This record gives sequence, C-alpha cells and structure tokens, in this order.
Amino acid sequence: MNPILIAVIVLGVIGLIAAIVLFVCSKRFAVYEDPRIAQVNELLPGANCGGCGFAGCGGMADALVKGADTGSIEGLNCPVGGADVMGKVADLLGMAIANGEPKVAVVRCNGTCTMRPRVNEYAGLRTCAAMNACGAGETNCGFGCLGCGDCVAACQFDAIRMNPETGLPEVDEDKCTACGACVKACPRNIIELRKKGPKNRRVFVSCVNKDKGAVAMKACKAACIGCGKCVKECKFEAITVENNVSYIDPEKCRLCKKCVEACPTKAIHAVNFPAPKPKPEAPENPENPSQPSERKEAQA
Repeated sequence: MNPILIAVIVLGVIGLIAAIVLFVCSKRFAVYEDPRIAQVNELLPGANCGGCGFAGCGGMADALVKGADTGSIEGLNCPVGGADVMGKVADLLGMAIANGEPKVAVVRCNGTCTMRPRVNEYAGLRTCAAMNACGAGETNCGFGCLGCGDCVAACQFDAIRMNPETGLPEVDEDKCTACGACVKACPRNIIELRKKGPKNRRVFVSCVNKDKGAVAMKACKAACIGCGKCVKECKFEAITVENNVSYIDPEKCRLCKKCVEACPTKAIHAVNFPAPKPKPEAPENPENPSQPSERKEAQA
C-alpha cells in the first residue's frame, strides 16, 4: 500500500478518536452558565472598576443572578450605573432593589501648601505609594496628602484632579461615580466615600492626623487637634474623637454646622451650603434708629 495513503488513514483515525474524546469530555465536564448572567452583564456599564466589590462586571452579574435565585440581592449595587441600571437589572430578574443613597469621594486633608509647608525634598519615584514607603514625604505631616496624584491616575472617569495651587486633589461631584478606585489608590487613606447628603450638602472633618494637638499643629496649621469642642457642641452624638482626631458619622449628622463654628483650627468643612446672610448693622442710635447719634451731631 502507498505509504502516503497509510499516513493519511492513520492521521484520519487519530483525528476521529481525538474528536470523539473531546466531544465526550465537553459533555461530561460541561459547565452550565445561566443565560441571565450574560443578559445582566450587558445591562451593566462594563467599567470593571471594582466599586461594587467584585473583580469586574462579570462577577457582579453572577452575584446578582445568584442573589435573585436565593431571593435577596440586598447590598448589591453598581455605583457607576446607579439607580437607572440597577432598576433595569431588577426588572430583568423580577426583583425589587432598594435604591441606595448616592455617595461621592471626599478628600479628608486640608494641608494646603500654605498650611503645611514643605521641609524636605523627595527625589525618588513620583508616586504616593513610593513616597509613603520612604517616610513622611516632603512635609512634617505623616498622615496628609502626598500630592503625587495616585488617585488621579486610578480614576477612570476623570473625576479627580490635582490643584496646582493647593497641592491637593479635588473631586468633581458630577463625574464621580463612587467606584472607590481613588480610595484604594491612596496609601494614607485620606479619601473616603461619603453620602452626598440632601442637596449635596455634607459636613466632615478634613483631617486624619492622629498626632497629639501640639505635634499636629506644628506639622499643619489646619490639623484637627482632638480638642473635643465639636463633640460638646453636637447635640446628635454624631462626632467622636479617637486617636486624637475627630470623625463625623454621616448617618447621625443633621448638618446643623455648629461643629464647624466650634472648631478652632477650621478642620471641619461644610460643603455646598449657601453663603451665610450678612448680619444687619446695628443702628447708631439705639433709642431712635431714624435719628443720627448724638456723638455725630456733636462732631458736626
């Protein structure tokens, strides 16, 4: 028999056997995937930011479908898609999803260039992670912003930028999706996701310095010194002092702003509140406001 024909026949038999083996294995070890997972994944924005707590939108879709099968998807939320996307997912799965209050990233550092002057010069890799690993950075504050912009690089939505005048990151509330990427990128944990609050108004302590008052003030003039005046002023028990720094619980805060006025270092910030109305000037003559004071008449 022709050797070439023999080779063709042998290869054909080997290919047929391999095909049969692969077919049997595909049936035997097939993994079933619920078609709803692909449908939910198509509804999700596809950002794969990890803000939902999963590695990507595929993991979130899988968790949503499994949650629907168990009868509860409480706590699962896509910060990028928001209420609109989650509403579509709920309709698809036949579930009711409670709308969570929207959040926004908040920078808890007020150590601007004027408040926290530079005392050192860093010549290494210009990232916050590298600078933090080397020590306190270019200032004496070992807790504040390092100013290298790791948070800016981590944001996929162009929602955070560095202010060249203050040296601090600023968050664009309209673009921020509360995905948490900047929170994870900051080695000093100065960025926090907080509820936007009614009319986007928030009150928070813009400092995480845990040093004692005198040491903190030496490093930054705007540092929280843990004096506790804000705690005494708050009637809602929303403020606590731990490790020499105050913290305002957004769940308890009623936005009265009394703590803002009580803070001696102005470390507590009130955001998006209307400007205070100017106080009316007192009349020159208390007895008769329409008449000029006797003092001015005497001078005339």
